[in-house]
Amino acid sequence: MSSGEPVKLLGSFGSPFTHRAEAALRLKGVPYEFIQEDLDNKSDLLLVHNPVHKKVPLLLHGGRAVAESLVIVEYVDEAFSGPPPLLPADPLARSAARFWAQFVADSLSRTMFKALWAEDGEARDGFVAETKENLALLEARLQGRRFFGGDAVGYLDIAASALAAWLPVMEEMAGAERSTPMGEEEFPALCRWRREYISDEAVSACLPSKEQLVAYYAPKKDGFAGRGKSLQK
Repeated sequence: MSSGEPVKLLGSFGSPFTHRAEAALRLKGVPYEFIQEDLDNKSDLLLVHNPVHKKVPLLLHGGRAVAESLVIVEYVDEAFSGPPPLLPADPLARSAARFWAQFVADSLSRTMFKALWAEDGEARDGFVAETKENLALLEARLQGRRFFGGDAVGYLDIAASALAAWLPVMEEMAGAERSTPMGEEEFPALCRWRREYISDEAVSACLPSKEQLVAYYAPKKDGFAGRGKSLQK
């Protein structure tokens, strides 16, 4: 495998999953070409190289295609030797990072969405409580560190990046009448981590501004609220 082969990333603006792949490439110092996909009119390039899910992000490295955001992050970490490593070298620490990344992708993301968009009332209160329980588990993972893996952005930080840049946008769209799941008083370490993550030079270079994200997601608000109406505890 030659790390000198051209790298292309097919993605879409405003996607937290695309951001994961871009953040990995920038943190590893990998030059790449970004190809903006129109998800309403998907390109032949995307459909040919990702025929299973037909989704972005999709990484093309020479003649190889890699799909799914966290799979791409791991591939970039292993295929390109430049520092810093995104996953820990220790096998136990690597497995823990993967476990917590899956926890964020599954348990936390689901309850967070329901806490923000379920109809007001008892059901939403239950989702908020469950979300805070999950956030408390993630807060404990920081253990006084700047990032989840230490002093530099790593795999779990990238996996959780939607909490840093996308959650404030969703909270603003959902409205002030809905309680904030990740407040400063209850989760000071996560809130500090959020600020550290979006301030990282490599990360910030591929993060849309909050204003851009609000403008992008505002037309989608009714769709989120519609999904929220059908949620059951």
